[in-house]
Amino acid sequence: MPVGKPAQPAKKILAVLHGEQSSPGRLRHMLAARGYELDIRRPCFGDPLPGTMADHEGAIIFGGAMGANDPDPYIRREIEWIGVPLKEGKPFLGICLGAQLFARHLGHRVYRHPHERVEVGYYAVDPTPAGQALTETPFPTRVYHWHEDGFDLPRGATLLARGGDFENQACSYGPSAVALQFHPEVTYACMCKWAVRGAHKLARPGAQPSHQHLSDWHLYDPAVAGWMNSFLDRWLKGRLGAEHAAVAAE
Repeated sequence: MPVGKPAQPAKKILAVLHGEQSSPGRLRHMLAARGYELDIRRPCFGDPLPGTMADHEGAIIFGGAMGANDPDPYIRREIEWIGVPLKEGKPFLGICLGAQLFARHLGHRVYRHPHERVEVGYYAVDPTPAGQALTETPFPTRVYHWHEDGFDLPRGATLLARGGDFENQACSYGPSAVALQFHPEVTYACMCKWAVRGAHKLARPGAQPSHQHLSDWHLYDPAVAGWMNSFLDRWLKGRLGAEHAAVAAE
């Protein structure tokens, strides 16, 4: 019986989550389809973060109910740790809280809206020319949010999309780091769970009712999913910097 070739070890993406039952949503399946598996770490429950990215092809820090300005030691560790993928040139993606931690790492402000408004639901964003040039698939113009903090655009970053109550909705930094204020990973099941567990936030100024979240998912999610598929191909290759940075400089 012929001996087959030994199986190649799966390529790993480090995924930082912030809740016991938090999920990477659709990104798990999108990355698995590309031959990547997620190495899930939850620093808030004591999981360590690696001192090098030698065993990982990239890193994603997801959202969470906590804030980037919270004094918890694990928040400070995550902020500091972001320097590891940045220094080693590995793809980094910060989503919502992850984007805010990224801004803090680069020395910039994370803040509440002056009138305590939040973005909870689907909101319009306005892609910049650099954002439109990021992938061949058009940048989505309505995306899902669940946050009460925003972040200042880091020095040296390229703005990819603007919003209303919170201006900086997406940015890139160098050839392989991206911060997104919104949630492209969310699935319908995730949305239902968040609407129940975070029901108290639906009464905050600016929040949309839960039934609108669910109906809007059917309207806007196909464009978000299509863009995310295209984005991942570029992000995993560490090729986000050249074309859209040139557009931003024009």
